[in-house]
Amino acid sequence: MIAYLNGIYTFKSPAVVHMEVNGVGYEIQISLNTYTHIQKLEKGILHTWLQVKEDAHVLFGFFDKAEKEIFLQLISVSGIGASTARMMLSSVQPKDLQRAIVQGDERLLEGIKGIGKKTAQRLVLELKDKLVKSSQDSNISPLTYNSLEQDALNALMALGIARPAAENAIKKVQSASPGITEVEALIKKVLQAL
Repeated sequence: MIAYLNGIYTFKSPAVVHMEVNGVGYEIQISLNTYTHIQKLEKGILHTWLQVKEDAHVLFGFFDKAEKEIFLQLISVSGIGASTARMMLSSVQPKDLQRAIVQGDERLLEGIKGIGKKTAQRLVLELKDKLVKSSQDSNISPLTYNSLEQDALNALMALGIARPAAENAIKKVQSASPGITEVEALIKKVLQAL
């Protein structure tokens, strides 16, 4: 298995990149989310997953481990293949997709091309508990991977505020006051908003 590649981007498009690593060129399928992070970079690291099929070996690349992790969770669900999972990650930010599954937001899931009502229900049923547990184990919030927001979320939960309420309040405060850079200021604003 190829865990990651560290090299030079020789070609980039919203769906595929070519990466040169020590003189070897790799074609890697990516999501639109990954493309937005790497489009201005000349070189970097992509976390990868290799799909071995009867007629092809396809390499999928991800900007960070969190996106790769949710991709692997998605393809573990019956009826969700690698292409569908990539489409899902291109349509919705990984953190929003994780939040939708954890909160049972089937409407958001159904809005993704290729996901019907039954598939959305299956995603919630099979992944909800796994995603809640994995976000707690790795201390990664479904809300974000930003340390400021993560620290604020941890503090609010320590104060006894439920995770979904804290996440929603943080999101509202940050959209209303995007210039907050200190944890204490963010927590105070959230507590006022609750």
